Amino acid sequence: MTTETLIWLIPLPPALAFFLIVLFTNKSKALSHSVGVGAAILSFLGSMVVFFRAVSVEHLGEHPFESSIPWMPTGDTWFNIGVLIDPLGAAVLFFVSITIFMIFLYSVGYHNFGQPAGDHDRKGLPPHGATVEEHGHKHVVPSVEPMYSRFFAFLGLFAFGMYTLVVSDNLLTMFVGWEIMGLCSYLLIGFWYGKPSARAAAIKAFMTTRIGDVFMLLGIGLLYSVAGTLNFREIFGNEELMHTLAVPGATLFGLSLAGLIALLLFIGTVGKSAQWPLHVWLPDAMEGPTPVSAMIHAATMVSAGVHAVIRMFPLLSLDHNTMGVVAFIGTFTAIFAATIAVAQNDIKRVLAYSTISQLGFMIAALGIGAYVAAAFHLITHAFFKALLFLGSGSVIHGMEHGVLHTGNHSVDPQDMFNMGGLRNKMPITFWTFVIGGFALSGFPLITAGFWSKDEILADAWGHGHLVVFLTLALAAFMTAFYTMRQITLTFLGEPRTKEAEHAQETPWTMTVPLMVLSIFAVGYGWVGIPEDFPVLGGLVPNWFHDFVGHTLHEVPEAVEFSWAPLLTSLGVALGGLFLGWFYYRNVNSAKEDFFQIALLKNKYYFDEAYDFVFVKPAIWLSEVFTYQWMDKGAIDGFLHIFGPTTGGIGGFIRNYIDLPVINKFIGDGSADVVQWVGRSLRPIQSGRIQQYMMLSLVVLVVIGGALLYFLLGL
Repeated sequence: MTTETLIWLIPLPPALAFFLIVLFTNKSKALSHSVGVGAAILSFLGSMVVFFRAVSVEHLGEHPFESSIPWMPTGDTWFNIGVLIDPLGAAVLFFVSITIFMIFLYSVGYHNFGQPAGDHDRKGLPPHGATVEEHGHKHVVPSVEPMYSRFFAFLGLFAFGMYTLVVSDNLLTMFVGWEIMGLCSYLLIGFWYGKPSARAAAIKAFMTTRIGDVFMLLGIGLLYSVAGTLNFREIFGNEELMHTLAVPGATLFGLSLAGLIALLLFIGTVGKSAQWPLHVWLPDAMEGPTPVSAMIHAATMVSAGVHAVIRMFPLLSLDHNTMGVVAFIGTFTAIFAATIAVAQNDIKRVLAYSTISQLGFMIAALGIGAYVAAAFHLITHAFFKALLFLGSGSVIHGMEHGVLHTGNHSVDPQDMFNMGGLRNKMPITFWTFVIGGFALSGFPLITAGFWSKDEILADAWGHGHLVVFLTLALAAFMTAFYTMRQITLTFLGEPRTKEAEHAQETPWTMTVPLMVLSIFAVGYGWVGIPEDFPVLGGLVPNWFHDFVGHTLHEVPEAVEFSWAPLLTSLGVALGGLFLGWFYYRNVNSAKEDFFQIALLKNKYYFDEAYDFVFVKPAIWLSEVFTYQWMDKGAIDGFLHIFGPTTGGIGGFIRNYIDLPVINKFIGDGSADVVQWVGRSLRPIQSGRIQQYMMLSLVVLVVIGGALLYFLLGL
């Protein structure tokens, strides 16, 4: 099979899994997850074949794998759609296929496959446990998810959307995959639709991301009107077109056409990748099952937003004004979200704000021109953030065992202050979570997060972006601090609740994905070690920079080594980790936590501000202005005035024209005349022959007499 054909087929298995589960296998949980996991394996294998074929091709950036077909006629030409795997596409496909496969496998254990149905479980609500009897004793065990098959169907559609986005050779089909993921995020965030908070979170995510998508669609339309194509290589490889797009001051605010188009497309990423000020949906997305959180935060949704900016970087880089906007948004988001994460107590919400912050690092890197560093951090982050989210799901799963054991359902199994001491209860989860947390913190040398984050700091320092450098360094320090806070409160010390004392390790379908992702959270960083890094530089070739950098026509030069960013990176990572452990090793309750500041716990009151500025005015506009004033007041009032008038006119016509004239003289009058004539003539139709003969004789006499009279008269 040719590579191009294989690329076309990669998104197909998850899509087929969706339809097979929905139409045929939904009654069988085993068949449904077998179809879903099998589809993930097929796409994973296809992706690995394509990836290894891609890395074996010399000058892949100049001669990528691509194939297209005519799709829609546009006058004398056709709009083509197709697939493209260049160095960037191959690198992204690698991490997407692995993380999606791991999340599918993890979901089998997370949703308690093989466990009995719950005593009182209902569709649309999380399972609450089932009572079983063993050895004459009754106890409560986790129950299987009531909508088990539905979950794997939606997960398959989600994966299909991401694969479609990654392999697309044009903005239109990329946008199709983009919107499929938007739909799936709504379906999966609100998967437990019986919870009001889950329903609200799903609507919030859908509406917030649609705001960005509207601007993105405008950017796609503007680009097509100028370029006449949406194919990436046709646009970026056309020097005349790129020169036209780069003319400064051609549009609003002194932006070039390239700058305006890139800005519109970037607003789509602001929504999808939850950058300030459209960040508010992502923390609430934690209402969905944990595998959904991992899909959104690592494998698909938010990664798609950054991937779109990286893909459109040649266009973005043509306008320094737009680059400045991108750098500001990313840098501000990185520090903004990090400050909120410090005060969160929900284990998943800490990671949610961490994701927003780390995405800010990537966006800031693109804003300062650090193309390779942004792509590198995107991939390493996907591995260790998938690991952390799945690890947090494992922790919650273990805590839920404790809740079922004690029967105290008032204890929140996601609150870190209800945990503690889990390192002994859940050793695999503990060690894999530590690996992921250290990678997120940028623990020196041995974690992937160190190499990718250090490269962003090095680029900011090397290109003179001092404000960006200092802000990101502070954000990195806070990242290490709240990560160690999370590890300490969750795993170290002694259990703070009975539920934590009875927590237990999760099944192999959950722990194996954690172990696999741990390998990449450490090892993937070694493919991007700078050539001039002390001691280690050159021992392992800087494969990532050489490979992904060749996606661009002009390969970006690696920044020169400097001790300042390296020492800064070491200091903020190790300092943050130490202080996080040192402070929280003796903190036993939220009341003892200095960082439980109302401003931070309430996320700077952005939700309340948006509710006041946007939501309440929208409700007032619809319910008061439109419904009460316009509909009931103006429209109904006009109709109520118009109604009696038309009623009076109708009454006049009925009483003075219809009844006396039309009915009496035309309708009833003509009927009366016909009836009188018939009644008058009826006696002569008696049926008696004698009468008819006598009448005929009379008529004959009368007529004869009349004729004689007239004749004699003449």
